[in-house]
Amino acid sequence: MDPLISIKIDVIDDKFLVSSKTVSNDFKKRHDNVLRDIENIKKDVLNFEEMFIEEKVSDSYGRPQKAYLMNRDGFSLLAMGFTGKEAMEWKVKYIQAFNAMEKAWNTPEQIMARALRVADQAVNSLKERCTFLGGQVVEQQKVIEELQPKASYYDMILQCKDLIATTVIAKDYGMSAKKFNTMLHDMGIQFKQGSTWVLYSDYQGKGYLKTKTHNYADTEGVQHSKEHSYWTQKGRLFLYDFLKQRGILPLIETVKT
Repeated sequence: MDPLISIKIDVIDDKFLVSSKTVSNDFKKRHDNVLRDIENIKKDVLNFEEMFIEEKVSDSYGRPQKAYLMNRDGFSLLAMGFTGKEAMEWKVKYIQAFNAMEKAWNTPEQIMARALRVADQAVNSLKERCTFLGGQVVEQQKVIEELQPKASYYDMILQCKDLIATTVIAKDYGMSAKKFNTMLHDMGIQFKQGSTWVLYSDYQGKGYLKTKTHNYADTEGVQHSKEHSYWTQKGRLFLYDFLKQRGILPLIETVKT
């Protein structure tokens, strides 16, 4: 009789294991008595967990029942207590079955197949890791692209300490000076006094604006003077933050690359 056919030995996690249910059936012993013998081994053997694995199986009524999976060494310890001519025949069959399984498992073809399977798993794991990291890189690149315009506009403001006319700032936002001034007025930042735009009291005295007096001659040569307001570096940063909070961005931050 072919031991590979008569005895059910499973390969689990590269280990050859046989169930205590199979052993009890082959040796014609009550399963509860086999479990008792295994529990006795557990009391005396330090490396019990290396030879026996507890599991749950279903009985004929579908109810969960305790059982054990055991390797070759575990079976050898258990079978020591089985006596009689028929028990000896089954011991031989089990030894032959384990030997045949190990021989088949260790052929060059099987060793190569397992090595290829492990390599394939490693490659798939690396692919998944690369995909994950690639996704992170894409997300990080998006964040960088979103932050870069802001950094560039801030840099542009910080690098220019000169007083800037409203016309120049309005151009940064794609507006005319008239439209930009009107928008700031509607937002409660400034109002017009005569021909000059003046900050409301909440924003005065903060260093946002400075005025310059310009002298000029009319067509008859009469000298006149006129005040013009200019935004300081601090004022431009204030405008940027104030407008950004309201969803209004300079063109440099709205251009899609």
